Amino acid sequence: MATTDQTRMAVLGGLSIAPMTGYALREQIRDALGHFWAESFGQIYPALTALERDGLIERQAALRAGSSTFALTPLGTERLRELLAEAPQPVKPRNGVLLRLFFGRQLGQEACRKLVADTRATAEAELAGMCRIREELEADTGPDAPYILLTVLAGEHAARASLAWADEALGVLDGLASAAPPAANSAATPAREHS
Repeated sequence: MATTDQTRMAVLGGLSIAPMTGYALREQIRDALGHFWAESFGQIYPALTALERDGLIERQAALRAGSSTFALTPLGTERLRELLAEAPQPVKPRNGVLLRLFFGRQLGQEACRKLVADTRATAEAELAGMCRIREELEADTGPDAPYILLTVLAGEHAARASLAWADEALGVLDGLASAAPPAANSAATPAREHS
């Protein structure tokens, strides 16, 4: 599935919940999907224009000057279902923390330790947020709540996995610090060739 189709799927999906303005749609995507999906204004507004042109969404009477509310059309609902039925394309993750840790010998143990500790703190905050959302969803009787809960559960599990990884990684770094002499100069000094 092309990136454009994934953006269209996110936009159509957001509008399947309720008609909204482009700004509200962006906020909805950020707040509701943000733990696993992101779209920028630069992606959303061209998608809205194209979807309207294709008859998949329509503008409704503006509640205030300068803003348009968009709603899904029956054709848009059909297209959303088609997009959702397509197999998702695997995406290679890009993780700046892991990239730095991979080359951690150049960075040094203390800087690596800080990266891991910061990642752990972020995971703790994410887990707390997911748990709050889960409590709200468990009380929600709306038709979308069970499906949204599935994504929140994935977020909880990912945060718990990050916490477990961070604890294990800190243990590895502690072992390096106590077992080996400082290796800061070994990276800068080339090995001598033996004749």
